[in-house]
Amino acid sequence: MIAAAVYVRKSHEQPGVADEAKSVARQIEHGTAFAESQGWTVDPAHVFIDDGISSALFGAGRPGLARLLNTLTPRPPFQILVMAEESRLGREAIETGWTLKQILDAGVRVFFYLERRERTLDSAMEKVMLSLTNFASEMEREKARQRTHDAMRRKARAGEVCGGTVFGYRNVEVRTAEGKRSHVERAIDPAQAAIVARIFADYAAGFGFGRIAKRLNAEGVPAPRARGWAPSAIREMLRRDLYRGRIVWNRTAKAVRGGVTRQRRRDERDWIHREAPELALVPLALAAAVDARLRVAATTFPRGPRGVLTGGAVQAPGYASPYLLTNFARCAVCTGPLGTITRTHGTGKARWPVRFYGCTTRDRRGPTICANATLLRREILDAAVLDAVRVSLDDDILRDVIAGAMARRQAQQGSAEARRPVVARELHAVEHRITRLVDAIASGGPVEELLERLRAERARKARLVEEQRRLEPSSRPATDLRSRVTAVVADLRRHLGIQVARTRQLLQIMLPGPIAMVPVVEDGRRGYRFTGRLRLNGLLLAGEGIETRQPVVAPTGFVAWWACTSASRCRVVPSGRSQPSWCRSRPGL
Repeated sequence: MIAAAVYVRKSHEQPGVADEAKSVARQIEHGTAFAESQGWTVDPAHVFIDDGISSALFGAGRPGLARLLNTLTPRPPFQILVMAEESRLGREAIETGWTLKQILDAGVRVFFYLERRERTLDSAMEKVMLSLTNFASEMEREKARQRTHDAMRRKARAGEVCGGTVFGYRNVEVRTAEGKRSHVERAIDPAQAAIVARIFADYAAGFGFGRIAKRLNAEGVPAPRARGWAPSAIREMLRRDLYRGRIVWNRTAKAVRGGVTRQRRRDERDWIHREAPELALVPLALAAAVDARLRVAATTFPRGPRGVLTGGAVQAPGYASPYLLTNFARCAVCTGPLGTITRTHGTGKARWPVRFYGCTTRDRRGPTICANATLLRREILDAAVLDAVRVSLDDDILRDVIAGAMARRQAQQGSAEARRPVVARELHAVEHRITRLVDAIASGGPVEELLERLRAERARKARLVEEQRRLEPSSRPATDLRSRVTAVVADLRRHLGIQVARTRQLLQIMLPGPIAMVPVVEDGRRGYRFTGRLRLNGLLLAGEGIETRQPVVAPTGFVAWWACTSASRCRVVPSGRSQPSWCRSRPGL
């Protein structure tokens, strides 16, 4: 039985797209029916969906396509991929061609059910046709974007709504005499407008972004988003021209780079300005007072083009956190990041800052949004996590890793046994063709054409020779593998915690996901219980020639409890064990 997969995608806007391709449900139905008519079987697990996603996005922007590409290694579980048409894969010429090549190189055949044809890249003409098809699709996408932008420009000049809903206003549909929708206008929402005016007044009175957000959250004031008020939201609202009675449109443009949509700032000469005093939510005097304070703050705390503070600690692209668990630990109560929070200790002149780990969402938005008030000294939690990782790298786990690696090596050698004679035959045929081409060139044949074919055959020979080298049976014994893996683990244990930057790199490789920090109370003391799973293949089996695309994971993860902020010890209990192993907390890293 031949296994088939179905990939479907629908954009937000779909000009020039057939009706059969405008609904993901319809695409799945028709794609499955086409596969069954050919005698193929579609597993529901192999239906990959991207709903409401632009054809220009690739990579992380297309989760369905990313999942499809991940199934191609080490061996795809299906032999056929069915789509409605080529544009479902994408409307960006280079990315679409590269993605299609990855699928075909994995041995998967691609069919389009609207045209009832197969897409191959076996000849130069087929590759040219693919390029032309992708070029036409991208041109259609650019024209659609231009038509949309021109329509939005006309709406902006007329004062009509060009985007979504803005806090403080309601979007009201305006209809023609015949009852058809004409356009959308903004109308002031009195309840939300009062909240906006309050925010402006509080800031003009000297309150900061964070203090305003916490007060609003504590009082249960409705926020634009479900997670409550954030300091960043307060800052953006205070800078919004619309609240001052001015419409500014076309400030930014979307640009696709590397399959990802990014915002870029347009030249100010392209901005569209329109006075709209009827939409002002704050008096001119109050707006002027807020603007004056914002200018002072901008001078005191300069920000970069993305709104990131540039004063104090440098936070430029490539900025590496000086704290071990930043971006690795998350609060289990609100799923927000667990980060460093500074508190001052001591009295009078004998005061010094101390850094703790705590929920930054609570710190910035208040206890109404997150109830996790636990703060734990940075050095204690760092030491607990590192000791948990060290304890998890024990002999039982190493034995499982080595056993799994040897099983995969044997499986690879079994498939290599079947592949080696095939490669040898292909290599012999290529060498024979190269000899004939050399003889033809020597006898005075069409030199340019023969040289082109000779270069192609030599490139093919180089690939076959490299594959033949990789297929050679490994002579490394299991004892040799154990000694090397044991040495890597010993070296890993030594390096953990020596230098923050290096340790963060190791954690980036070993942790497949964030560490969930659960606040707990034990014997009247506060702390965190955390669990995690270690992905070890990238470190332990590097250079072993073993297919490790499926992660080698410490099977039980780890669980650790702290002792307390004032104690000198923490205890680490790997899952499945009853007795803890004790470790000393080390101040700093």
